[in-house]
Amino acid sequence: MSEKSRLNIMVVDRDDATVLDLKDLLAAQGYRVQVESDPTMVLDQVKCGKVQLVLLDVSPPADPGIELLERIRGVDSDVCVIGMTAMPTVDVAVRALKRQAFDYLEKPIAEEEVKAVIEAAIREKGLLVDIEARLNQIVGGRLRERRQGAELTLKQLANRTGLSVSLISQIELGKSAASMSTLHKLATALQIKMTYFFETV
Repeated sequence: MSEKSRLNIMVVDRDDATVLDLKDLLAAQGYRVQVESDPTMVLDQVKCGKVQLVLLDVSPPADPGIELLERIRGVDSDVCVIGMTAMPTVDVAVRALKRQAFDYLEKPIAEEEVKAVIEAAIREKGLLVDIEARLNQIVGGRLRERRQGAELTLKQLANRTGLSVSLISQIELGKSAASMSTLHKLATALQIKMTYFFETV
């Protein structure tokens, strides 16, 4: 399953039409989408780490939306929040961005625009929430660090393990999951314990 299909997005908006449009669009893109209007429930979900990205309506009267954004920041200073408004003003944009809103979109939301902003948020905020993909990146990073520390080239490590240069490269880049057998060969060649790859994970 792709990384983005694992991303949990919450839509917080009083406008039913916007909610339906966004839910359909985001679900079609493979994201997990939930809709919430109760501020307390929004905060609970964010606090529990069940949401990685919030699309939040800050349309006039903007105070409830901005206040909720401030409360979200109170429970999670890092969760990605994208503001939306049907009546854009400089004041509301500044207030939203001061509270670390990632971006500020004008409604009706253009499909390509919201897709581009979410993709940018995933890249810039490192919203890698697929556990398997995250583990692959950690293992790959540690493998590369250890190989370089031992001053071995990919080809030299391949020769020592009987594995292909391509496979080792894919593992180091986090693009391929290493089997236990493969990790054992790599650990043996690098003279480390297999647990090295998973420490503090």
